[in-house]
Amino acid sequence: MSRLQVVSGKGGTGKTTVAAALALALATEGKRTLVVEVEGRQGIAQLFETEALPYEERKIAVAPGGGEVYALAIDAELALLDYLQMFYKLGGAGRALRKLGAIDFATTIAPGVRDVLLTGKACEAVRRKEKNGRFTYDYVVMDAPPTGRITRFLNVNDEVAGLAKIGPIHHQAQAVMRVLKSPETAVHLVTLLEEMPVQETADGIAELRAAQLPVGRIVMNMVRPSLLDGTGLARVGAAPRTAIAKSLSSAGLGGARRGGLAERLVDPLLQQAAEYAERHALETEQRSVLAEQGLPLHELPLLADGMDLAGLYELAKLLRKQGMS
Repeated sequence: MSRLQVVSGKGGTGKTTVAAALALALATEGKRTLVVEVEGRQGIAQLFETEALPYEERKIAVAPGGGEVYALAIDAELALLDYLQMFYKLGGAGRALRKLGAIDFATTIAPGVRDVLLTGKACEAVRRKEKNGRFTYDYVVMDAPPTGRITRFLNVNDEVAGLAKIGPIHHQAQAVMRVLKSPETAVHLVTLLEEMPVQETADGIAELRAAQLPVGRIVMNMVRPSLLDGTGLARVGAAPRTAIAKSLSSAGLGGARRGGLAERLVDPLLQQAAEYAERHALETEQRSVLAEQGLPLHELPLLADGMDLAGLYELAKLLRKQGMS
């Protein structure tokens, strides 16, 4: 597995949940994982049921087998102060710049600077080593921006490197791109089995490939359980109403008399079956579109009881079983 795991997806597909579950899955059996949030939404903290994450690496969970999950919410302004201190040794002058609003200007107005800082901080965590030579983190998982802007977010360092031909900014951008375009990185796309998310996933994969960024896997999230097999689907709309009413009556749902409960249940039941058959056909079609992308496919279920910490551990277990760890 690549050491930097970038997770993106159309809004509403559960990319943050998948990123959190992946961090847990990768931390299994004594590994140490850092999950990085770059959008300032504190979604990771909510999923792990902990307080809001500060701009520092904090342990938030223990994975099966004793592994550890750390988390970091990257603040672009503070990351810029780190950058200025690292390369220019500004110290108190950097803090003064923040008070004057120069930091906010640089991270909001200057083209690409914000994304360089965010990706650069994650890549620094990937490369960081302890005194004994071991990597500080076995894996870094980035909860990245949505699919619609993931390529620009990751590739912006190339743009900055082109503008700054020499100096620390140039070298920083080049160092980041060496990580992002190497086998050390994999960009995973999260989708639902619906037309718009699947199409955005396909478009995102094409853009990532065109930018020579390493595409990893596709995660089909919130997949609903199968209720009917092929034979059952073929019978939808074909079974006689009287036979259905008789079956309902035999199951104890109302008497067999005309106009009874069993007979009144037939229409709603047939309508639900037709809706399920239509949704099943749509999902089958979307699976085919995803299969055409030529990437490994993974599947996570829709949790009936909603998402909580126990559910997150369950999703991590499923990702491990499917080889994403």
